[in-house]
Formats: sequence, structure tokens, C-alpha cells
Amino acid sequence: QVQLVESGGGSVQAGGSLRLSCAYSGSFVCMGWFRQAPGKERERVARIYYHGVITYDGDSLKGRFTISQDKSENTLFLQMTSLKPEDTAMYYCAADPSSARCSGWIFAYWGQGTQVNVSS
Repeated sequence: QVQLVESGGGSVQAGGSLRLSCAYSGSFVCMGWFRQAPGKERERVARIYYHGVITYDGDSLKGRFTISQDKSENTLFLQMTSLKPEDTAMYYCAADPSSARCSGWIFAYWGQGTQVNVSS
């Protein structure tokens, strides 16, 4: 049974850092992080393939956010630094067993999300 459970969200001031975790069960070709701010569409953050290839969606996040995975602990991470108020959103962990869907940022499995609030 597939399960994705996020944790690590919270409230921080601008410039601060947070590390999100996603404990998962199942086997996937890729996993990723997405976020959705109030009143906005869900947007891609980063994805990581089982063989280690990483993609960030946009240069604005690449220098501040780092996706990683501990396969021995079945945990996906998102390290976020230099946080800005515009990073405030619900952050979701996602996963998929299909390389074709992964390449299109399409994920079949989703967690419930963890809220990140960044104040100025």
C-alpha cells in the first residue's frame, strides 16, 4: 500500500530555513515536491529520479531549495533556505512508478501536505 506522509512545515521569518520530510512506502521511479499557495494553482518545485537525477522547476528555487532522498529510511526531503514570504504555501510530496509520467511531472500518488508560512 502506497503512503506518503509529509512533516516539517511550520512558521518562520523571512531568511529562515526549514527541512520538509516525506516518509513513504512503495517503490517509485521518481518523487517530487509541489506547493500551492492560497488562491493559486499548484506549482512544481523539484523532482528526483530513483537513479538520482534531479530537476528543479525554475532557477529561482534551485539555489535555495534542495531535494534529496534517503532510500534506506524511505524518506524524501526538501531543504529550504533563505525563505521568502512568497514561499508560503502548502507543500506536497508526490510519487509515481512510471518513467513516462515522471518525465511530464505527472504523479499518481500524493501526500496530505505540510503548511509552510514565511513572515516578513
